[in-house]
Amino acid sequence: MASGTLASKSTGDPRAEIRAEALALGFDAIGFAHAELAEATRAELAAFIAEGRHGDMGWLADKADRRGDPKELWPEASTVIVLGVNYGPNNDPFDFKGRPQTGNISVYARHRDYHDTIKKRLKALGRWMAERYGCGIKVFVDTAPVMEKSFAEAAGLGWQGKHTNLVSRDFGSWLFLGEIFTTLDLGRDDAEEDHCGGCHRCLDICPTQAFTAPYRIDARRCISYLTIEHKGSIPRELRPLMGNRIYGCDDCLAICPWNKFARPTSEKDFLPRQELTAPRLAELAALDDASFRQFFTASPIKRIGRDRFLRNVLIAIGNSGCVELADSAIARLQDASALVRGAAIWAASRLLPRHAVEKLAADQLSAETDEEVRAEWRAALHETPGISGLTGAEHL
Repeated sequence: MASGTLASKSTGDPRAEIRAEALALGFDAIGFAHAELAEATRAELAAFIAEGRHGDMGWLADKADRRGDPKELWPEASTVIVLGVNYGPNNDPFDFKGRPQTGNISVYARHRDYHDTIKKRLKALGRWMAERYGCGIKVFVDTAPVMEKSFAEAAGLGWQGKHTNLVSRDFGSWLFLGEIFTTLDLGRDDAEEDHCGGCHRCLDICPTQAFTAPYRIDARRCISYLTIEHKGSIPRELRPLMGNRIYGCDDCLAICPWNKFARPTSEKDFLPRQELTAPRLAELAALDDASFRQFFTASPIKRIGRDRFLRNVLIAIGNSGCVELADSAIARLQDASALVRGAAIWAASRLLPRHAVEKLAADQLSAETDEEVRAEWRAALHETPGISGLTGAEHL
C-alpha cells in the first residue's frame, strides 16, 4: 500500500472525509502538514543536543537524524496528519500548593496511559484510510522520533509557546498529540501564528528556572525531566525547588492565559482517578514493587519503575516541613535500592534535628557499601545544623 493514488471508493474531498472520520473517532483537532521540517527547527534540535540540554535522554541523540528529517524515518511519506485529543483538567492544576503531605502528579498522568487510547484511534483511522484510499500509512504517538509539536504548529493546531510546549487557541495547553504519516499528498493547512506576544508568565513561574531564554529549555533543570526521564539521583541544589511534585510539572502549562479558552475533557479515559489527584506521601513511600505496579496499573507512571518514583516521593517528603513524615523516610533507609536510600537520607536530614541524623548515620553508615549513598550521609551530616528543611513548604 505505497501508492498515493485515491481508490475508486472515494468520491469526495479526502481531506474533508478524513477530518470527519477523525472527529467521529473521538479526536478533537486535526490538521495537515507536508512531511518535512523547517531548517530552523532542525537547527534548534541539533543545538539542543550539541549543548547537552537533553540530559540523559540518549534516545534523542541516537535518533536525531530521523527526528530531524521525516524522510529518514519513512522515505515514502508525503503528508503528516496531526491529531489532537483534549485532556483539559476539571480542577485547578495549582490545587496541590499548600498540601505538603500529599504529592502532585501532572494532569496528563492522573488517568489511563494516553498512549494506549490515542494509538488505538490512530490505528482505526489509518485502517480506514488505507481501505478507502489505497494508501500507505504509519501511525505515531510521542514515543517515536517525531517532532510532533513542530508538525502540530505547521498543521495549524497551535503554536509552540515560549515554554516550548504547544498552545492551542481552542484547548489551551491541554492537547495530546498523535500523527499519521501517509503516502497521500493531501496538501497542507496554514501554520498557526505565534500568539504569545509580550507574555512571559510561563518563564517566570518555572520553579527551577529551566528556561535559558524564551523558546529554549534546558531539560536538565526541568522537573518533568528530573522526575520522569532522569534515572539517577536528582542534583542536590534542585531538590528543594521541586516542592511536592512527584511526577511531572504543569506550572508553565497551567499559568498560560490561553487556558481561559480550554474546557475540561469529556473523554472517560482521561478523567482523573481520585487516588491520583492528591495521593498521601506516607502511603506512597510504603509501596514495594508489587504494590507499586498494582497501584499504577494502566498508568504512564508505571513505566519509570518503583525506585525512581519513590526517589521523587522522598524528595517531596523532605520538602514537606512535616516532621511526622520523618518516619516514612527512616523506613526507607535500608531499602534494597541505593537510589531510594539516598533520597531517604536527604528527606530525613531535612526533617530531623542534627543529633537524630547523627544517630541514624552511626547505625547505617558503616554497613553502607554504595559510594553515592555514603556521600549522601556525609552531605547530610555536613548540612544539618539543627532542624532543617522546615521551610520546604515555601517551594510548594
